Parts: sequence; C-alpha cells; structure tokens
Amino acid sequence: MGANYADVILPGAAYTEKTASYVNLEGRVQRTRAAVNPPANAREDWKIVRALSEVLGVTLPYDTVEQVRARLADVAPTFGEVDRVERPSTTSLGLRALAQAGASVKPSAKPFELAIRDYYLTDPISRASQTMAKCSAAFTHGKREEERQAAA
Repeated sequence: MGANYADVILPGAAYTEKTASYVNLEGRVQRTRAAVNPPANAREDWKIVRALSEVLGVTLPYDTVEQVRARLADVAPTFGEVDRVERPSTTSLGLRALAQAGASVKPSAKPFELAIRDYYLTDPISRASQTMAKCSAAFTHGKREEERQAAA
C-alpha cells in the first residue's frame, strides 16, 4: 500500500531471509539467521546500505554482518549483550521528576493495558501467514482451530 507513494523501493529481504539483530518489546537484543534465501534481487538491509554508500562515493567499512554488529556494539553497547534485557533508568526515559521524588511517589492502582492487542499480526508477512492466523486465534482470541472450524 505504501509502495504506491514511494519514490524508491529497495529490495530488502524479509526477516526470515536475513541474518539480523532485533530488539524486542522488552528491550532484549536477539539475533537471527536466515532460514531461506531471499528471492531474486532482494538483499539483507546492511548490504543495500553498504552498496548505496559505495555508489555515493563514501564507502562504509563493513564487509560482513559481524563487522556491522561490532560497530553497533561500539555505538550502542546493548547490541553486544545478546539476550540480556537492558533496564532503562528513569532519567533515560525522561522521568527525571520521578527519579528525584524517589520513594515519595506512589504507583497507580490502575492495571497496565496491552499496547499491542494482537502481537501475532503486527507485520504484513505475519498477517499473510495461515500459521500466524492460527496463533492469533489461539492465543489472542482464545480460540483453537477446532472451535474456529466448528463455528464456520
């Protein structure tokens, strides 16, 4: 849908087609390996950026994903701590007043609400997957496949 408005579309590989680092919703850095090869001219994102830098005459010094990861860890040390949750401080979250108030601040009794109602369908690839639709029905909506088929 957004591609209709784009001036340039870069052939990035899907998350199942690339070796990558991700930060999940709890702040944990996770690494993945490609499960399948990308189709046609699709490439891993870092390779596309590296190729563009070369064309622009300012070649980035990264020839492997390991070099990119090492640079990420230099800039943001969290990326060097795979599978460890980075606990943000109150000041890094912009909550300086809360940090200064200390123990005198009482937490609210209001329960937390989920920011994402259906985690299983948060990206277009997952939304197109029959398997993820089953996960969504089972875990988000509390329906098992047998119940869905009986209702249909």
